[in-house]
Amino acid sequence: MRFLASCLLALGLLCSAGLAQAASFADNPIVYFLITDRFANGNPGNDQSYGRSRDGETEAGTFHGGDLAGVTQKLKAGWFKALGVNAIWITAPYEQIHGWVVGGNQEFKHYAYHGYYAADFTVLDKNMGTPDELREMISTAHQQGIRVLFDVVMNHPGYLDIQSARDFKIDVLWKGNEAATLKDYHSYIDYNRDRKSWARWWGGAWTRSGLPGYTDEGKTDFTKQLAYLPDFRTESSEAVRLPPFLRDKKDTRAVELPNATVRDYLVSWLSSWVRDYGVDGFRCDTVKHVEPEAWLALKQASTEALAAWKAAHPLDKIDDQPFWMVGEYWGQDTARTAIYDAGFDAMINFDFQDRAEKAASLDALYAEYAGALAEGANYNVLSYLSSHDTRLFDRSRLREAGSALMLAPGGVQIFYGDESGRPAGAVPASDPQQATRSDMNWQSLDAPLLAHWRKLGQFRSRHVALARGQHRRIQAEPYVFARVMANASDRVVVVPAAQGELDVPVADVFAEGAVVIDAYSGRPGVVANSRVKLKAGGTVLLELAD
Repeated sequence: MRFLASCLLALGLLCSAGLAQAASFADNPIVYFLITDRFANGNPGNDQSYGRSRDGETEAGTFHGGDLAGVTQKLKAGWFKALGVNAIWITAPYEQIHGWVVGGNQEFKHYAYHGYYAADFTVLDKNMGTPDELREMISTAHQQGIRVLFDVVMNHPGYLDIQSARDFKIDVLWKGNEAATLKDYHSYIDYNRDRKSWARWWGGAWTRSGLPGYTDEGKTDFTKQLAYLPDFRTESSEAVRLPPFLRDKKDTRAVELPNATVRDYLVSWLSSWVRDYGVDGFRCDTVKHVEPEAWLALKQASTEALAAWKAAHPLDKIDDQPFWMVGEYWGQDTARTAIYDAGFDAMINFDFQDRAEKAASLDALYAEYAGALAEGANYNVLSYLSSHDTRLFDRSRLREAGSALMLAPGGVQIFYGDESGRPAGAVPASDPQQATRSDMNWQSLDAPLLAHWRKLGQFRSRHVALARGQHRRIQAEPYVFARVMANASDRVVVVPAAQGELDVPVADVFAEGAVVIDAYSGRPGVVANSRVKLKAGGTVLLELAD
């Protein structure tokens, strides 16, 4: 047995890696969310597209240079694979408004670096890259078994900023607008200009905004304006033409669709990215502010589009699993609510961040989540520690928090830099969320923290039991738990925090005499009297070695 153990130690994790139960992506999503502009700059030549500028190295709301080519570089370097990631969620890469609007309380220039102020849903924003760079990024990800998810918005386009009004020849500007500053920006836009001028933007048939010629029906979650953004009339049954600025735009791929509604156009535009490039899924923004029928239409069209792309590109697909959709419905937790019936496979879990910060013990949380999400559940969630929409998790607690997240039932979302100790960025007093979107800390990676997250991620990627298994507490101190799939087809025993010589109880999870590996340290062990003796290096992740 000692000889066998030494062989296993020398082989590391090779023996165990192939033994975990094969699972669908929907059962065990490990999603890495990055703000493309803040992640990695692979092509500096596109940094100042449309005349955009960066006023300072820490300017909170400007474009910082990250792009699709940068994501590809990090894919090729193995960044995501080393974390066990099986999907990358990127911010919406289609064309955004060209200039800036006033951010916060007249504190900063707010550009659309985050992808939520769309201008043209049919072409790439030049700051993000070219069609060839998008194809290379998706192909590189697929070769590693990693899906690509787009952030998409159907609730609203972007504001009409001064630069876009110039570029799209929309006559609502006063003379001298080139000199507009944060303090007098709005004085250069004529908000009372005639409806014909304002209709060149999206127009009243497309959006409600309170401007001349537009309706303003801000009475329900579905029809109100969020943050004064034009609200798409996705519920309307009225056939519309392309807005004038798109009809005149030389590089758009938008074409007139016969008898098409606003919803029809948006569904066609967004699903075309799936059909043309093989995008594997969407993260849907502001779900509660768009009627469920629109989301269901998007899911159906995108499912058909991905099937068509896979049929046309059999060597470029990962597998034959269907299109996947996760939604951001503010306040949603692990309960299966009616919104899932609108085509969603998962929802962002807003419950985890607060409870992970405050929980004295994770066992009750894990048991609750597993009770809802274990094997047999027909839905899932993405739990997270940090978010661009809420806050960064306490940077001094990212090691223990990483364990809490990566060992949680259900799906998980890693926010870029949680694994590396990325510090918060510049924070305007009136918009603290901008601090969550700092540049990735490539020059100051926390190596021990990163190693910890990588071990957890690799272990999770092999074990669907962590996501879908029945949860069992084996011991209170040190805390030991098991997750086991039906018929023990996949099973693990975990000690989230432990140091030194341990005698780990494994109950009946592993059979007497079974050889196991601690995936965290690489050390083997043998089950004797339902226990495994080993030396812990901070965490214990037990899996079968044969």
